[in-house]
Amino acid sequence: MKSVRLLAGLCVASLVLAATTRAQEPPKPGPELAKLKDLVGTWDATMKFGDMESKATATYRMGVGGLWLLSNFNGDFGGMKFSGHGVDGYDTTKKKYVSVWVDNMTTTPMLMEGGYDPAGKVLTMTGEMPGPDGKLAKSRSTSEMPDKDTILFKMYTADAKDPMFTITYKRKPQEKK
Repeated sequence: MKSVRLLAGLCVASLVLAATTRAQEPPKPGPELAKLKDLVGTWDATMKFGDMESKATATYRMGVGGLWLLSNFNGDFGGMKFSGHGVDGYDTTKKKYVSVWVDNMTTTPMLMEGGYDPAGKVLTMTGEMPGPDGKLAKSRSTSEMPDKDTILFKMYTADAKDPMFTITYKRKPQEKK
């Protein structure tokens, strides 16, 4: 008899939870996502690391109900195939832009957060990434959009004044907005 009451109680609790979940409206993309939405399209990328230079292609699209910018990056790095994926959005709880990056060069995701400068031209993010020794190291990136068709990305480790690498993105002509 106790098991029947327990089962009935669990059924009622499940129904209440399901009704409450359905009653909540899913979040809608806020105005902060307009900046990320501007990146949607296909981009040619030129990466510079020391005296090495390599080419790549990046594609961006909005996904997951328009709440997240999903990116794919494919190219070569030092003669090796390189691929990475990013998920970027705006965390309304933190009031910050957030980013997760994974690629085929490490098993550790890079997690970053940050915001735009007052002019809305430069996004600065901070977080941690695997350093040359494999241990997590502080990192900082800047993404500057001098115009709608160009992104100047710089990645720094720790408190370095010079970037570890840079990527210049140029929107493919058929993607111009």
